[in-house]
Amino acid sequence: MVIEIKTDKPYEVIVEDGVLDRAGEKIAPLVRPGSRAMIVSETNVFPIYGERLKASLEKAGIHTAEFVFEAGEPQKQLSTVMQIYEALAENDFTRSDIIVTLGGGVAGDMGGFAAATFLRGMDFVQVPTSLLAQVDASVGGKTGVDLPFGKNLVGAFHQPRLVLADPQTLSTLPDAYFTDGMGEVIKYGCIADAALFDKLEQGQVIDHLEETICRCVLCKKHFVEEDTNDKGRRMILNFGHTFGHALEKLTGFSSLSHGLAVGIGMVMAGEVGESLGITEKGTAARIRRVLESYGMPTESAFDFAKVVEATALDKKSFGKTLNLILLKQIGESVIHPVDRNYLVLRYKLAAEQNRRRKLN
Repeated sequence: MVIEIKTDKPYEVIVEDGVLDRAGEKIAPLVRPGSRAMIVSETNVFPIYGERLKASLEKAGIHTAEFVFEAGEPQKQLSTVMQIYEALAENDFTRSDIIVTLGGGVAGDMGGFAAATFLRGMDFVQVPTSLLAQVDASVGGKTGVDLPFGKNLVGAFHQPRLVLADPQTLSTLPDAYFTDGMGEVIKYGCIADAALFDKLEQGQVIDHLEETICRCVLCKKHFVEEDTNDKGRRMILNFGHTFGHALEKLTGFSSLSHGLAVGIGMVMAGEVGESLGITEKGTAARIRRVLESYGMPTESAFDFAKVVEATALDKKSFGKTLNLILLKQIGESVIHPVDRNYLVLRYKLAAEQNRRRKLN
């Protein structure tokens, strides 16, 4: 399936079995004759798919170089991007050349950020190989790195020229990474696709992966086209992420993966929404059951006040006010401004009321 993302620089997302081996023919029309490609990848992915991507590009007349970093979120920092810059400079890459990211969200975020900033901007193509990247991270133009103070605090909006999502690459994805990606799939069901959430409850999505990927991309397309730079309705895509990013920060970006953190964050957001009278009662429990059915955690190891404190640099914050993404019901979402101190009090009150109900 080909999905066009209509931003100021429109591009296609191609979701198709085997498209990895046709990357060269898809990318060649986007570059000048004689252009080269810097493949930015990581140690878990490049040994499996790197040579196939290189062969496809070389066959199309695009000579390649590669930068391969140690896999994992802890590498998503400015020092790694500096190494990408050095690789580009040492190989005399220019604006007429292109970066091709191969891997999950970390490769896409860092390679995209390097493309946004090297020589004040060059083109890049996303070749996502994880479920999380295919359904979410590769689309929309958000690029960047983490700081010790929080997730994705340094970055740029830089849309790719093309996204090539090959569902066949998911066959080599370790179970833990597949489960991680399900966090974002469940998010899309929560915020805008009640029918998808129903399928998730019935366990019907894993056997129809290409369809599921396309549904998520089509959902994201709507928000990205309406609000490319994330200042309004696009913030809804961050359902579960406010608390999820805080949990990642509190665990040092190492022991809790992004998708799992977002899953816990969605349960927390559901509980907050119910305590504020915004979210339909029982919604948090439905989210919790779906997450658990896919083997995902649903409880935070941290006190809620500590989690809220860790949202201080959340990009949806305005002073002490936090723009929370909440649900009215499954498939319908809203942006709700709330004072942090009030949020903690309401959550603790609701938790105490729930505890008493269980005792009775």
